[in-house]
Amino acid sequence: MKMDTLLWALMGVVAGACIATQAPINAQLGKGLGLPIAAAGVSFVAGAIVLWAIALIFVQTKGATINFGAPAPWTFVAGGVLGAFYVFSNIMLTPMIGAAAVMALSVTGQLLAGLALDKVGFMGMAVREISLGRVAGAVMLVAGAVMIRAF
Repeated sequence: MKMDTLLWALMGVVAGACIATQAPINAQLGKGLGLPIAAAGVSFVAGAIVLWAIALIFVQTKGATINFGAPAPWTFVAGGVLGAFYVFSNIMLTPMIGAAAVMALSVTGQLLAGLALDKVGFMGMAVREISLGRVAGAVMLVAGAVMIRAF
């Protein structure tokens, strides 16, 4: 396995750990604010500030430009709406069912949706067939999510 492949995999694992850590932090923020949806809003504002700062650094250091005219208009909103639902759901569910169950169910949903999106080549992605190995992996993950929630 190449070193860069290992680093990308490690980045994915760290990102997953960030999501798992974010859920109870945002749940506590929602409890403190008295309104879980407000915690989701605060989380998105903080994230937006950090991401725009990084984008501006890239513009300055790499000579990159941001072409706001290129993407379809609906894509400016769609990702944020989906992300907002995800964060809000985590804030609501974490105190009720626990961080591990929320993450197991979230990863299950991500995997099942990912399999479907790969199958159709959603938004220009490469088409990847649903193989027996991929189905077996999804079944095991769903079983794991059920076990985490039930036991």
